[in-house]
Amino acid sequence: MKTKAVRLYGAKDLRLETYELPAITEEEILVKIYTDSVCMSTYKEVKLGTAHKRVPGDVAENPIIIGHEMAGEIVEVGKRWMEDFYPGQRFSIQPDINYLGKGWAPGYSFPNCGGDCTYCILPKEVMEKDCLIPYAGEAFYAASLAEPVCTLISAFKAFYHRSAYAAYEHIMGLKEGGKMAILAGTGAMGLGAIDLALHGDKKPSLLVVTGRTPKKLERAARIFTEEEAKKNGVEIRFVNTTKTEDPVALLKEISGGTGFDDVMVMTPVTEVISMGNQILGYDGCLNFFAGPSDKTLTAPINFYDIHYQFTHICGTSGATVQDMKDALQLAGEGRINPSVMVTHIVGIDNVAETTINLSDIPGGKKLCYTHLNLPLIALEDFKELGKDDSRFADLDEICERHAGLWSAEAEMYLMEHFKE
Repeated sequence: MKTKAVRLYGAKDLRLETYELPAITEEEILVKIYTDSVCMSTYKEVKLGTAHKRVPGDVAENPIIIGHEMAGEIVEVGKRWMEDFYPGQRFSIQPDINYLGKGWAPGYSFPNCGGDCTYCILPKEVMEKDCLIPYAGEAFYAASLAEPVCTLISAFKAFYHRSAYAAYEHIMGLKEGGKMAILAGTGAMGLGAIDLALHGDKKPSLLVVTGRTPKKLERAARIFTEEEAKKNGVEIRFVNTTKTEDPVALLKEISGGTGFDDVMVMTPVTEVISMGNQILGYDGCLNFFAGPSDKTLTAPINFYDIHYQFTHICGTSGATVQDMKDALQLAGEGRINPSVMVTHIVGIDNVAETTINLSDIPGGKKLCYTHLNLPLIALEDFKELGKDDSRFADLDEICERHAGLWSAEAEMYLMEHFKE
């Protein structure tokens, strides 16, 4: 079986290649990949190359396929797994397999297993860790986005608070009915976090989302309206921190002077981390969600408040299989809409360039359709492109029917009308 794959040979060295996959063993599974969502973690992996903790040191000789937010269909099942899986079955992957305590992961560590390809081979480690998850939904992209959503679910579960004053038991998760701030929350993962805060099992009474770019703040406010938030018992506020000389004072004022119970920091910037620490209220918890590539990143922390106000800090990376199942269930029930994260589509032929330049490309998630050749295209550009290509005019109409968002209908149209 030939595959077309984007492979990593070293720092910023990505190559789109077609090569022959080996025949699978009885412990492996051959799959066809349809979608892979480009993750900032992959950008960091590509930027660091072998300096990344999950990338093998010999990728120059034994390159790996990048991409870990993948979805597709099973093609061939090795003998060991025939009672568990079958050809034609749709799937998603929980890449954080942590096999035998090692940091191996699809898209980082295996020569023939990653999301930015047409076909790949799942090694036994994926199945042994129960990380191959059957998917019954109609859209592949939703299964791809279950991976980033599940990392948000993991982060929300990691917040913790004291059960009572002078008590040593912690209650895990957001403080029910508390005050929450999502800092730098207008990117793809920030929008996912807003969606989860409004529609998850535990909800704050006040949700404040900060950003610096008016266009992104406006888009977030259009997607998550005050009316929608109120239906779920939440007051939502969007704050442009560039419009005030003292954003900490403004945020504290919005909180009613108490500070926030839960603060999520979505960018690895010292000033934002410090801001998050300063706006914590009594027993407040800060989750540093944004994974840094700088191993020396530090930020000022108020230890007086840690001692007397019982403030605390946590950080999360990756998720569990159960988190992944929870993500698929929430989306399947219509409680959350992962489409809010998607702003671009791209084909296999341009995903390498997109990944290398990801930090400089505005917008949210870039969704790769691995069996199509497409430039990187913003959903908001469909209308203009439609003047010369009626297919984009059709896609624009489809997105407008879905509140300007990507959808299963849009995916089906794309895969039918843009195939080679």
